[in-house]
This record gives sequence, structure tokens and C-alpha cells, in this order.
Amino acid sequence: MSPIPRRSLLRAAAVAGAAAQFSWAAGARSAQAASRAEAAEAADADPVTLDWLEDGGLGAAPGSTVGVPWPKGAYRPDQTFALTDAGGKAVPVQSWPIAYWPDGSLKWSAHAVSSGTGKLTLAAGDSAAPAKKVTVHRGGGTIDVSTGVITAKIGKNGSTIIKSVTRGPTEIAKNGRLVLIRQPEIEDEDQGTVKTERFDGAIGAVTVEQDGPVRAVVRIDGKHRKGGRSWLPFSIRLYFYAGADSFRMVHTITYDGTQEPGKASGDFIRGLGVRFTVPMRDAAYDRHIRIGGEGTGLLREAVKGVTGLRRDPGAAVQAAQYAGQKLPDPSTWDQRVTSRLQYIPEWGDYTLAQLSADGFMLRKRTRKGYGWVGAGGGRRASGFGYVGGVSGGLSFGLRDFWEKHPAQLDIRDAHTDEAEVTLWLWSPEAQPMDLRFYHDGMGQDTYAKQLEGLEITYEDYEPEFGTPYGIARTSELLFWANESTPAAERLAEQAEAVRVLPQLAAPPRQLIKAKVFGPGLYSEPDRSTAAKARIEDHLDFLFTYYKDQVEQRRWYGFWDYGDFMHSYDTVRHQWRYDIGGYAWDNSELSPDLWLWFAYIRSGRSDIFRFAEALTRHTGEVDVYHLGDWAGLGTRHGVQHYADSAKQQRIANTTYRRYYYFLTADERVGDLMHANVDSDETFLVLDPQRKVRTDPYTPDRHALSVGFGTDWSGLVSAWLTEWERRGPKWEKARARVLSTMEGIAAQPNGFVQGSGLYDLDTGRFAVAGKPVVSVSHLSAVFGLNELCAELIDLVDMPKFNEAYFDYCRYFNATKAEQAVRYGSNFGTLLLFQGHSRLDAYAAVRTGDETLAKRAWTKFYDSDGYKESSPWKTEKLSGPVTLVAGSEAAWVSSNDTALYGLAAIENLALLGDKMP
Repeated sequence: MSPIPRRSLLRAAAVAGAAAQFSWAAGARSAQAASRAEAAEAADADPVTLDWLEDGGLGAAPGSTVGVPWPKGAYRPDQTFALTDAGGKAVPVQSWPIAYWPDGSLKWSAHAVSSGTGKLTLAAGDSAAPAKKVTVHRGGGTIDVSTGVITAKIGKNGSTIIKSVTRGPTEIAKNGRLVLIRQPEIEDEDQGTVKTERFDGAIGAVTVEQDGPVRAVVRIDGKHRKGGRSWLPFSIRLYFYAGADSFRMVHTITYDGTQEPGKASGDFIRGLGVRFTVPMRDAAYDRHIRIGGEGTGLLREAVKGVTGLRRDPGAAVQAAQYAGQKLPDPSTWDQRVTSRLQYIPEWGDYTLAQLSADGFMLRKRTRKGYGWVGAGGGRRASGFGYVGGVSGGLSFGLRDFWEKHPAQLDIRDAHTDEAEVTLWLWSPEAQPMDLRFYHDGMGQDTYAKQLEGLEITYEDYEPEFGTPYGIARTSELLFWANESTPAAERLAEQAEAVRVLPQLAAPPRQLIKAKVFGPGLYSEPDRSTAAKARIEDHLDFLFTYYKDQVEQRRWYGFWDYGDFMHSYDTVRHQWRYDIGGYAWDNSELSPDLWLWFAYIRSGRSDIFRFAEALTRHTGEVDVYHLGDWAGLGTRHGVQHYADSAKQQRIANTTYRRYYYFLTADERVGDLMHANVDSDETFLVLDPQRKVRTDPYTPDRHALSVGFGTDWSGLVSAWLTEWERRGPKWEKARARVLSTMEGIAAQPNGFVQGSGLYDLDTGRFAVAGKPVVSVSHLSAVFGLNELCAELIDLVDMPKFNEAYFDYCRYFNATKAEQAVRYGSNFGTLLLFQGHSRLDAYAAVRTGDETLAKRAWTKFYDSDGYKESSPWKTEKLSGPVTLVAGSEAAWVSSNDTALYGLAAIENLALLGDKMP
């Protein structure tokens, strides 16, 4: 939370804008001059070798997009690029800028490819044209996108998102639509009658965001509708790549229903899915079903099977059907089979339900109204399937299928002229989606009582604040339009693309060279000395432990996957999943940054995938996207939205920047842009309302905003909008510079703690007298990483000195603090995490004393020490629910802070280790 403002700051509103020492226009000119000087030294940027995160290259995926950073001044924003493979052969690539340096030169470029298996080299030049280009036609009632292999007709209105998908003259799929099943009442026991109603996705707007030649992107926004009611907004993006026989769908829903604690009625989602109709043209024995099991395992069957019968049609016939090949004319079979074909059942319906992370069941039936027959099961299905025949069919898959349970795949009516496929993001066979707050408040009807509750469970409760209204979730789906039933090997490739979507990546050395994400804050792993090797071992231990705990503790589920827990209960040998603010972590103390820094220095695919899942979760589920609190996130708690502390620090754009710039992901780009005006939220909700001792009413021209957790969340959104040249980039740039100026002008700089912010001018009032108000939380939500970027981008010496001073004195002695500021900072925590501030200031100022203190505080203050166990202990029954391991000394706060301090200290002061 931001520090409580003093009466003197309230009075200081009258002097807003006074004592300003820096003009943002002048600052911009200075930054441009600095960039030109660096560009003069840069010469031409070297080619960059790109590689795939995992082996296998693009595989069966439609394409991949990667972000690549460039040093200041290296390239103009309109620079074109060429791509070649290891043999020097040109690879078609579509390139565009996604961020700029202050001088206008290219900072990040995005590159889309639709082919490639090994390393690729990116360099300045003209791209080769794809043999088959993506084209977009905007005529009539549809938007037609062709990859050169398949064509999708996308609806502009109504409820049909994709009207048809054709391959050549053959229609492979049609009537692609969104399905929502609402259950208006939920019963906790075995009484009552379950009623449901179906809503269909209704298109509100369609936008072509890219139109080739290698990549096309179409966005569709709308709501689910039935009769006069529209709710549950959706945003769909469809991605098409040159020459691909497939496309990708990114599907986002934002919950805007009503569920009240203690009440059985409400908007309970019973099923949420994407549905297609698949024309079936072939004879029943030439129609094929494929459903993914564990790994690349497949159920491989025909609608009318001719294997395993009492009479044998012939070995060649059986082998062909199992392979998915067209069977010879039945007149050539053993006639004891041919003459009795009508007596072989036709299996039209299949369902695979993954209701937990530990089990799926597969069943089938001949048709509606007849009994189901079990067809197998297992632990974790791939989320992949296929229905069609020898003349064509549709493959489909849902990414993170078992991780985001309950999920389900349905095939219906495959024995008729039109099969129906539904990929259920929320299985209708699971319990309804129950998002009601988990307790009745326990009498906490005043701030005083709520603060008492905070003292015992660490939960900051407030009535009506634990609401899911406005949270969101994004899912990813893949579809292939096949000209015939694919061979098993091809199906396995498709299933693998669903499980692990291929991702091209720039190497760590390019990020370091370009000086992005805070110059000097990270370096590639170095085990050249025993001390460095020990820290690298500790970093590896912590990541591996959390990855293993996700599995052991089953931190999976539609709303939960990606996050992990905050604190451990050593008595129960269990993370405190049911205890207030000790449960879900919700980005507390920046584990997002720890993981992304761990990735950008190492290039490890396992860390990338872990961080990717966390970013998808924290940016969607832990943040509000609708309603009064849009732009705010929720503090750690038993449910991701339970705590009443709705704050900037959780919605922090800093946590999204890494994934966006590394992948150019449009959905994450949406989230960052949505935060540009989140300073308006300070009018709606005062984050200090429960602990203020002075009178305070939010005033548009004098809003209390902290210089730590509040400002770091705001400035990260503004900086990103400025870099991206988004629709509000000029306003965002002005606010970056004016607020930096305002902090620098305060009597005590960052140590002042907070200021009065004017929403209309974007400036802080300058306080009339110095105040010392320092929190241990102020710098641990990305402030150091942001300031490192800002100091590199903007020439503002007074801001630099204000931040360096904060770095110097947080970990100083109380006596040193009092000498500098007139009083000490009081009781502080998190010294190990703040050692990275010592290290940063030491390097920037050349202060050897600070450099020594950085390592002293890292090794011997709070947090983890060299004497910590650095190992796990085995657990088994009856001590724990599931056999596994524990490191009872580990907490997520300490892990995030140790991880960031270790990475940054090694990079900044690795040559000055004791």
C-alpha cells in the first residue's frame, strides 16, 4: 500500500506545478541527443540468430511470431528485414515495429514466419515473398482470409463467427460459433431440478488487424446472447499464416454476471465452448474419429468399423481403415462382411471429459437417445481430436487442456451428413462455475473489525469486494482443415502443436546487447567461480521446486492455472491455500519479474512456459477489466478476487511487458493499453481508506498517489504506451516525464512517499515541507526495474539523484538515514530484496561502499542465506495427501526477492563478490 499522506501534502495542492526543474520537451530532446550519440557508435546491427524454444521447429503449427530488440539508433522504424535458414535459403517473413526508442529508432520488431525447422538468421534486407500469400478480402457479408491452402469466411454480424472453412473446392467446416450454457440456480445438495439455458456468441465488431503477406489477424468482439439478454463479453482473434492448412484462435471471456455469496440463484456457467459443423461426405466405413489421449496417444476408429469382426473383410481392408485410408470397393471384400454391412453399428457420438488434472474418461454411443459405451481413459489428455473422412476432415485442439480443467471434447452425429464438434473450455459435465465469495464476512462490518481480521488471517475483507465481476480468462485453440484423414504421424505432430505451441525466440545475448528491460540488470548464467556457481544452483533449485509444487499440489484449473501459493503451513505440510492472504500469490512482490528475468538471461524453454502461464493468469484473472475497478488488481487471497485491496501494484503493466515484447501477443497488448488511463481509478477507490488518520476525499486535482507501488503501476503503463506509439502515446509520454519531474522536485524525492496528483495535468503537487514516509513494499513491485529503464531512456539528472538517494538509504543504518533526512525510516523489512537497489546505485554512481553493502545485505540480512537448507524433504502418507516433497523454509515472497536480487546483483556486481 502507498504511504499515508500528511496534512502538509494536502495543503501543498495549492503549489501544484511549482519548483518544476525539468521540461518534458527539453528532456525528450536530451534523450534524443543521447540516442543519436549511441547510434553513432553502433554502426550496423549484427544479424540475429533465432531459434525455437523446443526441438522440432514449427512442426504442424500454422506459424510463429517473435519479438526482437535492437540497440538505440541501430535501425529506422521503417527498416525491412530478411530471414534465412541454416543453409542460407530465404525464409519469408513479415515484420513490423512494436516499440521505439525515444529518438524514434526501432526498439522492438515483430517477425512472423510460417515455415522453419532449425535456426534462422534475421538481418536487415528485403524479405522473400511466400509462395502462397495470406490474402484478406473484405467484400459482402464476410471477411475472407486465404492462406493459399485454406480459406475462412468470417462473419461480420450474427452468431456465426466462421461461416465456412474450405480447402480447394471442399468445405471442411462451417458454422463456427460460440456456445454458453447458463445455469440460473445452483444446488449444494441433492435436492432441486437442474435447468439450463443456451446463449450464442453474437458478433458486435470485426476488425482486420493484419492482412498479410505472411500473417493475417482478424479480431471479433461481442457478447453471448439469448433473446433480449446479452452478457459475458468475448474477444476472439483468428491467426492465419501463409501456406498453412490451419489457423489459431485466441479466445477471451470477461465475466460480467452476478453471483452473490449465500444465494443459490445467479449466473452460473455450466458450459463454455467453441463449436463447428463438419460436413461428412464419405461412406460410414471411410469416416474416421481420432481423439488424443496421453502424450501423442490416439483413439483411432471409424464410424463403421470393419476390424475385429467375426468375419474378416481382409487384412488389407482392416489395415487401410486403421490407417485412415480409403477402403477398396466393398465388392472386393470377403462377401460374408459386405453382405452384412448394414448390421454393423455406426458410432456417431464421442465424448472425452477431463474433469480434473488426474483423469479423463472417453465414451461413445451410436446416436442420441441410446446408451453410452466406455471407450477408455487415462490421466491427462492432449485436448486434440479429428473428425472427417478420406475426402477431408477437421482436426482441432485446446491448449492446456488438462491444466485448465474441467475441459471436454465432443463429437456428435458423425454418422449423418453433418457432424458437430465442440471444444468445451468449461465442461458441461462438471459442476457449474461457482465464483461466489467463500465466507459470510464473519461480522466484519466496520473497518476496525476488518483490520482485526487482517491481523489473524491476513485477509483484507470488505463486504461486496470479493466479486468476480470483471475478471477474464484467455484460451488458445488450433484447427486444421485436412484434405483427407491425416496419417498417424501427422496427427501426432498436430497434437504436439496443441500441447506445446512452437515459439521462435531471440537469444539472451541479443536482449543484453540491445539494453532492453533495464540495461545491466541481467546477464547470462556464469559459473566461473564457486560463489557464482552456488547462486546459480540456488536459482535452479527454486525454479525447479516451484515447478514441482505446481504438480504435487495440483495448482491447476480454469481460473487457477499459472498461479502458485504465497506461504507454507509447516504444521499441516501444506501451502496455506485456505488462509486469507497466505493463499494464491497474485503477483505479490513480483514473482512475474523473477521468472521473466530468469528466462531472458538463460533462454530456457521450461522457464518461458512457466512464466507464460503465469502471465496469462495474472494479467487476466487477478485484474479487473470491467466495472468501477477496471485497471486494478486484487491482493493475494483464497480466491483470486477475494481480497478487498484492489490496487495498481497487481495490475502492473511491468509484469506483461516481457511476454508482449518477446512474442508480440496482441491480447497482452490489449491488457497493457487498457491500463493507460488507470490513474482514474484513484477517484473511484482510495487504497488507504481503512488506515487513514487524516481527512481525505478523492479530488480529481489532488489525488493521493504513492511513489512506490502506485506510481510504478501507472508509469509502467504510460511507458509501454509511449514505446509502442499506441493511440494515447503522447499523453502517456507527457505523464511519464511530468511525474518523474514531480517526484524529483519533492523535498525528499522518493522518500517523501506520496504526492497529490492532478488527473488533468498529469503532475504531482510539490509538497511544502519534507516528509519521511518509506515502506518496505514501495520498490518491490518492479520499481527498480522500471527506474533502470526510465533512467536509461530519459535524461533527467534530478530524477536520477532522487532514485539513487532512495537506493542509498533504504538499506542504510537508521543513524545514516536520520543524518540525511532528519529522521530514520522506521522499521523496515526485505533487505535482501533491496540489495539489488544497492547494486544498481553502486554501478550508476561508482560507489564502492554501496557495492560492498549490496553483497552484505544479499548474503546476511533477511530472506534466504547460504546456510538455508537448499534441499527438499520427502513427504508421504499419512502426513500429506499426496506423496512428494517439501521445503518448509521456502516462501514465495522470499523466492521472488532472492531471485531478482541474485540475478541483478550477479549482473551488476558479479566482479565484486566477497
